[in-house]
Amino acid sequence: MRVSVIQMNQGSDKAANIAAAERLIAAAAESDRPHLVSLPETWTNLGGGRDARMRAAEILPDPGGEGGPAYEAMRAIARRHEVFVHGGSIIEDGGEKLFNTTLVFDPEGAEIARYRKIHLFDITAPDGTGYRESALYGGGDRLVTFTAHGITFGLTICYDMRFPEQYLALRRAGAEAILVPSNFTLQTGKDHWEVLLRARAIETQCWIIAAASWGQYEERGAQRSVYGHSLIADPWGHVVAKASDGVGFSTARIEPAVTERVRRDMPVLEHRRLA
Repeated sequence: MRVSVIQMNQGSDKAANIAAAERLIAAAAESDRPHLVSLPETWTNLGGGRDARMRAAEILPDPGGEGGPAYEAMRAIARRHEVFVHGGSIIEDGGEKLFNTTLVFDPEGAEIARYRKIHLFDITAPDGTGYRESALYGGGDRLVTFTAHGITFGLTICYDMRFPEQYLALRRAGAEAILVPSNFTLQTGKDHWEVLLRARAIETQCWIIAAASWGQYEERGAQRSVYGHSLIADPWGHVVAKASDGVGFSTARIEPAVTERVRRDMPVLEHRRLA
């Protein structure tokens, strides 16, 4: 099964972001013919402050219902290219709170999975910049998996990757690959991005598929930067595909035989004693 990670430099113009995602996925589909494409975290909006996020938010329909512009764009992309679309995440209007929410569509355009980010990014970066995701967003409370081409995928978003217990729970729920759409800050990304993702791959013996945003964006008059370097790691922790700086995509083949061999030869899940 071929999987492509899409690397974007989105801003606060939702329509422009949707058009950019459509172009990148079309290019990946023509070049690499993936079975699944994965977008970054909040690919319809990055920056612009609270008002821009509120404008970008969509009320999600019941499965099968008609959704907003991003929801319908993902459905159309899935049908057009006959691929599974992992929609990174978009901003969900949940009423009293927004949610950072992943949607997955099958090649017929049917929604097959929905996940709300569990761990919210409330930190102070090394340069002193503060991030308070919980000021605007609510957190999710359940694990979500889906199956494509016989492979079980687990859903996470960005900051979730720092909580290995969530990844172990997904492995125990049957995950063979785990998706990690992200807007990882440049400050933390250069030191932690790849090592964390490789660690999660090694610990869970899952493929790790991490589509990320890259470049600069404006937030309340200040310039912020996200790291990019979208990647795919195998269950042994090797990076088998990686995007360079800039907008683009990268593709790798997910091999169930590799997963089976790694788990057979080093059955760490069976050996666990303390968790």
